[in-house]
Amino acid sequence: MTEALFRDDANLLACEAVISAVSEAGIALDRSVFYPQGGGQAGDAGWLRRDDGAELVIVDTRKGAEPDSILHLPLPGTDLSGWQAGQRVQAVIDADRRMAHRRFHTATHLLCALVPHPVDGCSITASYARLDFHMTEPLDKATLSAGIARLMAAAHPVRQRWISEAELDANPGLVRSMSVQPPRGAGQVRLVEVVGIDLQPCGGTHVDNTADIGAVVVTKIEKKSAKTRRVVLGFAEIA
Repeated sequence: MTEALFRDDANLLACEAVISAVSEAGIALDRSVFYPQGGGQAGDAGWLRRDDGAELVIVDTRKGAEPDSILHLPLPGTDLSGWQAGQRVQAVIDADRRMAHRRFHTATHLLCALVPHPVDGCSITASYARLDFHMTEPLDKATLSAGIARLMAAAHPVRQRWISEAELDANPGLVRSMSVQPPRGAGQVRLVEVVGIDLQPCGGTHVDNTADIGAVVVTKIEKKSAKTRRVVLGFAEIA
């Protein structure tokens, strides 16, 4: 089991940890700031640094086979012979990559508020984000971009809280996604709230306020099927 520090503080960029296992699948720590790929969001990248100065580049983070385990994936071909269970390390994430994920992920919550239809696909990376909506009506790029800009500029706080699985069962409308369901079995489900705008279960990382999203625009709208409309987001400074 890995203590997932990112769940309570997405601003935390580094932590002290102890290696709990080293295998071909990756390196497990007792605690970590690294977000593992899941819920449509890409995993974090960064570095592990030992007390003796040795450094290991981490290119991705995935969920392990055991419940609540997180695996940190080094560059393919890396010699791991000097890395062993019990060693103390500093785990440091790529701050720019994390912030890109946070900005895009929060922007998708604004998009959910602007497009009131179920989501049947999602991808959040450091270079773009997309949501697939289960709908037949046409969507307009300029209108959606203007809506995101308006909600961003209004500076809505972004908060998180936990509810019981029973509470979620009593409020099924909170779940917007058709393809990714909230994880079950722990007794609690994490809600992310863009105050006054959106509330839904989500395990990803987000900015603290919509004003922190910055300039995000709709770069493409596609008709993926008769009942699916794909909306792709990009950073305005790149688009």
